[in-house]
Amino acid sequence: MKAIFKRTLLAITCGSALFLTACNDDDNNWNNWGANKNYVSENTYNSDVINEAASVKVMTYNMPNVLNETKKATAMVFIPKTARPADGWKVVVWEHGTVGVGDSCAPSRNKFNPRFKNMAQSLLNEGYVIIAPDYEGLGTPGMHPYLNLKSEANSAIYAVKAYKERYGNQINGQWMSVGQSQGGHGSLGTAEFSNTDSNYKGAVAGAPASSLGYIISVVAPQAIRDILQKEQAGTAPVGTAVEVYAELLAYAAYTTVGVTAYEPKFNYREVFKDRSKNIAEFAEGSTGENGLCLDELHNKFADDIRDYIVKNGGKTVLDYPGLVDNFQENPTVKKFLAENQPATKKINSPVMIIQGTADMAVPYPVTEGLQQRLKDMGTDVTFLPVKDASHTQAIVEKNPELVAFIKKHMPTTK
Repeated sequence: MKAIFKRTLLAITCGSALFLTACNDDDNNWNNWGANKNYVSENTYNSDVINEAASVKVMTYNMPNVLNETKKATAMVFIPKTARPADGWKVVVWEHGTVGVGDSCAPSRNKFNPRFKNMAQSLLNEGYVIIAPDYEGLGTPGMHPYLNLKSEANSAIYAVKAYKERYGNQINGQWMSVGQSQGGHGSLGTAEFSNTDSNYKGAVAGAPASSLGYIISVVAPQAIRDILQKEQAGTAPVGTAVEVYAELLAYAAYTTVGVTAYEPKFNYREVFKDRSKNIAEFAEGSTGENGLCLDELHNKFADDIRDYIVKNGGKTVLDYPGLVDNFQENPTVKKFLAENQPATKKINSPVMIIQGTADMAVPYPVTEGLQQRLKDMGTDVTFLPVKDASHTQAIVEKNPELVAFIKKHMPTTK
């Protein structure tokens, strides 16, 4: 979740690898989905440059998909310029935020997101290898199951497993995960699914996506009403509410399209009203591989909302025929929301959660409640509220604390 949604809401609210010698590497801690068949190949990444990396490769690896079939996935691998530690490289997995579900949206096919680059430079300077999965179905055949907790976790776990398989004589067994928004959701999922892996040392989650039905059905409509009032009062730019609602509908489209990766009979169009379902189809594209990325899909919805308002005098953004009433009660959607809520179990490793107080993509009270529930279950949680920070701003502001947390729980030297 990114871009215009966060920038506009900020303006309003402020005015969000593995070698430790054989005796130290316990493969029983990994999902034994098969031995020595994860790593496939590597190619040089050429779309951008990061000076702190000695090399950036795109690794192809095998993983079990949401249907438990063996499928190829891709991940960027960053090697630092620092000297390799005597006990081998340690790994930080970066789990990215929303980009879309089409193959062209995969991070490994694009330039670096500035927020990722800021963090990556810091971690590379500290001597960590970074593995950045595209996620299942992004850049490789198959639909990307957007916000599927287990899929995100497996995308990370099997990327690390593949790297371990290929470079076992160069790297240390320890690793951690970091993510923001969709990636924060994924990082918490990775921690949960790594509960029995003694080499996994902890998670950082920035503004983790959670409680989606509540946010979409309750929080967001109220936020849009407030924005419309501010537009009328002249304290918010006219058109802000359109941009916010368009972003919301784009996320809803990706969520419901992604369900078809494992529920192929699910007709995601049925949760949209007649007018907006035609726009939602752009998330999938004509093949499931060529859907529009976030900014483009957002613009499609925004243009149609503006057209609707112009041609229907007296109507506002909230009258636009978007999602059907009580969409979250659709049986398939309801099941998705229940099964993919993060942080429903105790996490055995330490967790840092970073959350902007001005974030309205993933509102502060939602994340505050999530971290408290984790604490109540016995998880070691470090919670960092970031005053007046937006959805994407918070993790950038707390980058020094993020790096310090990783160094504390997984130092690069003995």
